[in-house]
Amino acid sequence: MTRVFSNLTELKAAVGTDLGHSAWLEIDQARIDRFAEATGDFQWIHVDAERANDGPYRRTIAHGYLTLSLWPILFREMVQVNGVAMAVNYGTEKVRFPAPVPVGSKIRLGVTIAAVDDVPGGVQCTYRFVLETANADKPACVVTALIRYFATPGGWKSLGIDASKSEVLISEP
Repeated sequence: MTRVFSNLTELKAAVGTDLGHSAWLEIDQARIDRFAEATGDFQWIHVDAERANDGPYRRTIAHGYLTLSLWPILFREMVQVNGVAMAVNYGTEKVRFPAPVPVGSKIRLGVTIAAVDDVPGGVQCTYRFVLETANADKPACVVTALIRYFATPGGWKSLGIDASKSEVLISEP
């Protein structure tokens, strides 16, 4: 279920709120192989099913950074912030991969709003993300993610971006 915030004031009031979990997403070998192709990371534990059968997990596992990269897909179904001109993924902190994600597993995202701080032109929201694997004792990925929400058009200029001189593309929410 999507949690809708009507404006930045509502988002600020939600600090400390656990927003629950996304739907489950299955991690198949095709997704792992596409990530390997995109990144050039063809380590056997990810892409060689036959060799991985004799390895520590008895099957291939997803790349840690593949697992991390799936948070935006799962996050979009959970959180919607209205009354903003745009949102920017500002980065991550404290990324950890406590447990592997074996091929065929399902993952989901748990989200908590840790902080919302004013920044020029908007706010920076600090989210705690926990990517869980179904039937696993430990999470697959734990990360602190920063998203900046800009209240007015042009608010992103506080990042030092001049859109007329930049090749950086920033998507609107």
